[in-house]
Amino acid sequence: MLENPPARIDEDAARAHFETALSDHDQAFETFFFSRFLNLSFDYLPLDAPDAAKEVCRISFPVTDMLKNPQGSLHGGAMASVMDISMGHLVNKVAGPGATVEMKIQFMRPVTEGTVTCEGRFTRRGRSLAFMESRLSTQDGKLAALATATWKMP
Repeated sequence: MLENPPARIDEDAARAHFETALSDHDQAFETFFFSRFLNLSFDYLPLDAPDAAKEVCRISFPVTDMLKNPQGSLHGGAMASVMDISMGHLVNKVAGPGATVEMKIQFMRPVTEGTVTCEGRFTRRGRSLAFMESRLSTQDGKLAALATATWKMP
């Protein structure tokens, strides 16, 4: 066990968080319910590049008790979701909505606290398919997970 997880999630805080995500969401890129629930923040880099020339989608979010597995670390499914979102939002920003064809994830270290940063980028981009990667890092910059994926371009 990595650390002692709380005996129970703070139910009042969880309800308030859920209600905030519910009231603030819009079913659109960056603002859909799940991104609000995870408290994701988005940046597209380089900042001064036009949308079609963006190279990275950087997402940051806090590790909260609601996102932890029974061992006290960030749940792998939450990590995988954000990594997928980082790639999908980059595809959308540069070309329009695409679709994940396949994704492989390597988990390298547990994340137990702090703010996580995830960066999705193209490794090779064609007309109909794109090959991508996403790197999820701990607050102190250590690589915690690496995903590679194939995306159907719009």
